[in-house]
Parts: sequence; C-alpha cells; structure tokens
Amino acid sequence: MFRNQRKTLIAAVALATLLLSAPANAGAEQLSTARAATAQFHTLETAVAAGYGLFTDAAGIACIDKPGTGVMGIHYVKGALVGDAAVNAATPEALVYWQKPNGELKLAAVEYVVFKDAWDAVHSSPPSLFGQQFTLLASPNRYGLPAFYELHAWIWKNNPSGMFEDWNPRASCDDFSAS
Repeated sequence: MFRNQRKTLIAAVALATLLLSAPANAGAEQLSTARAATAQFHTLETAVAAGYGLFTDAAGIACIDKPGTGVMGIHYVKGALVGDAAVNAATPEALVYWQKPNGELKLAAVEYVVFKDAWDAVHSSPPSLFGQQFTLLASPNRYGLPAFYELHAWIWKNNPSGMFEDWNPRASCDDFSAS
C-alpha cells in the first residue's frame, strides 16, 4: 500500500511541477516573441512606416510621466491594433521610446492596450500576457480614452521597479530635451 501512495505522490508532484512551469515557459516564449517582433522598431522610421504614430495625452503631452514616480516615455501607437479586441505578444499596440541626449529616440518598452468594452464583450476575464494580468485604467483618464486594459513590458530598457511596471524611475520627462 505504501508503494502505491508513493507512486501517487510522485505523480502528483510531477504534474504540479509541469503545471507551475508551463505559465513561466509561456511567458518566456511570449517575451522572446515580443523582442523578435519589435527589434526592427529600434529605428523610429521603421515604426512609422509600419503604421505607428506619435501619441499625446488629452493635454497634448507626448512624454508621459508621473512626477515623483517615474516615466513611461514617448509612445508611438498603431490605432488599428488598439481598436481590436485582441492581444498578441508579436503585435504591441504601442512602442515606447526614450530620448537620448543627442535627441534620437531609443526603443525602451512595448505596451499592450485593449479597450475594456471591446475586450469584455468577448472575454470573461481581463487580458494577460507573459503571465501578467493587464491593469484597468478607468475613464475619465489623462489620455482622453474610454476605459482600457494595458500592460507595459520593458523589454529593451531595464526598469528597476520591474519589467511589467508602468513607471520607470530612472528618468523623468525633464530629462528629455523635447517631448
């Protein structure tokens, strides 16, 4: 009898290990997909040619920051992707750039965005990628947008607060010579 219990316990541990590692592996695969798909956008001209355009908040501000907390940076958004009810690691709705001292924009992060009403119409739970659940931003908001789900992934610049945190404390928009 002890032998059967031991086999059952070993099988349970093996299954638990497999189940626990699957999301982590899926997240790592999705991160690799995001990096491979966005590597071409280190050159801003390539992003613009692919349909990404400068995004400003409702006040016309291009460099998005939160004084005392950090900065996101300058967003280039592909509107057609924001309007759909899908999220895909290979097609971020926004590319986030930081401005280098010479004025050149450098790709720092990607952002995934989906409008809440569109998502909720076909899904029963919030979106997730990389093993991370998206954050809901209610309306009204500083962007002048309807309520939306969003997730940042700092795949090209380290964020000491965490890869999936919105705000990177390493800079402020004051560091940008132009926004």
